[in-house]
Amino acid sequence: MSTNSNLPALTRQVSELVLAGSLGHAEQAFSDAVEAHGDLAVVEVLATLAPQVTALHLAGFDGGKTSLATLLVPPKAWADSLAFFAATWSDDMIEDDPERVAESLFSHVHGIVFSTDDADRRMELLAEASASDHGATIFAILFSMAPKEILEVAGEIISKGPYITGQTSSDSDLVPLAIELAKASEDGWDRSLFELFPDFRHSADLADAEFSDDPDEEPKFMQRSTKELLYRLRKQVPTSRSNVPKRGARKSIGTGIFS
Repeated sequence: MSTNSNLPALTRQVSELVLAGSLGHAEQAFSDAVEAHGDLAVVEVLATLAPQVTALHLAGFDGGKTSLATLLVPPKAWADSLAFFAATWSDDMIEDDPERVAESLFSHVHGIVFSTDDADRRMELLAEASASDHGATIFAILFSMAPKEILEVAGEIISKGPYITGQTSSDSDLVPLAIELAKASEDGWDRSLFELFPDFRHSADLADAEFSDDPDEEPKFMQRSTKELLYRLRKQVPTSRSNVPKRGARKSIGTGIFS
């Protein structure tokens, strides 16, 4: 039996295991497939899994846990799966501790993007993930945890372009991710900024904005909160695979940051 003829059966097997909560067994099925047919077989299966199944599986390997799926998931398959991460968030989770929900999402995104040292794969992952409305919202959620640092990065990008150093007033782990996103997709970077700072139409406006060190002082411009963005993402959860948001649905506000 050829490798291709085995793939539908492996796809069904992994789907059933993930939906049953047997993530370890699903990973073992991937491992066995790699031994028998090579990495490409797992890549093809991950490309055909329903995105909600991929989301469930990958969510179980956040926080540095080893996973073949994390290392091999195709960028487009991962991008589609991100739309389903908000499906399990309850109102209580979002209301009581939105930062913890956002941190969990960051752990997942960071873990996938920086799972290997392959710069080309990293660029593809970020470009695909930020190409949809739900992707832009996800990056806005992450950036909402460090808005001051994100504004500093935006200012550096505008003034230094490809010579950006990434130096900010803090050592936030969000800064490297923001820089990598801006390098991977100018449109994705701008769309995410617009999602977080809806008053601004292009990232050049952000360079002149400043944050007060007083947490009780009202911001001088509109910024969506982490909680609001989490609710926005939950509303973007597709009802079926065919309803995954199309790429490029939101108008581009690109500014030629690395030209």
